[in-house]
Amino acid sequence: MNRLEAPLARGGQTRTHGGYSFLTTGQLPEHRLRLQRHLTATRAALINDLGGTEAHLSAQQIILIDRCISLLGVIRCIEEDAKEKGVFQGDSLRPSLGKHYISYTNSLKQILQLLGIEKQSPDDGRSVQDVIEEFDQEKKVVPVGASKE
Repeated sequence: MNRLEAPLARGGQTRTHGGYSFLTTGQLPEHRLRLQRHLTATRAALINDLGGTEAHLSAQQIILIDRCISLLGVIRCIEEDAKEKGVFQGDSLRPSLGKHYISYTNSLKQILQLLGIEKQSPDDGRSVQDVIEEFDQEKKVVPVGASKE
């Protein structure tokens, strides 16, 4: 029996990881909706790390953050699928974990590097010297060269 004569499999559409549909439509499949909280929290944390609110960010930073969340959504969908179905399909790695997965993770890494890895604290108007002096006062440390009374 050739392929065209073979009966179609019964049942609905097979569930896929859903990462590519998220990338193209922006919507997570039903079985991946719990990732929405993760992505929302991650976006909020990135905005907080870079300036506190979107109003304090440049348009470029907002675009990079949104692209980061899109890539993270695809990556997390693929990872969840690998958790559910395993890493291997037969004797080889699942196709979703191939070169595209690596490309997405590398792109995400590059975007995070562009945004800056370290958390930036909001500018409260104090200089480094002010912070050091305040710390010394709290610890009652006598600065080097000062007389002890």
